[in-house]
Amino acid sequence: MPKSKVRKKTAYTPPADRRTPVKVRAAGPTGLAWKIPMFGLMLIGLVWLLVNYIAGDKISWMADLGNWNFAGGFALMIAGLLMTMRWR
Repeated sequence: MPKSKVRKKTAYTPPADRRTPVKVRAAGPTGLAWKIPMFGLMLIGLVWLLVNYIAGDKISWMADLGNWNFAGGFALMIAGLLMTMRWR
């Protein structure tokens, strides 16, 4: 059986005249205006859950919320954790 011919392809290089350099702005460190709410939300959520476990039945409005206290506490902590994605 005859051997088939092997084609050699050249690597594609984009034309040099269409490329424009893009300057990337260096990101600085995160300021206090981002860190304080981030850590604050995580701590408030933790305190919310602790107070719910320790004295949730003695606080009338917390007793009215019932199991929604868990949703509130975890939502605060998750909001703080989501803010860490933009922390530099």
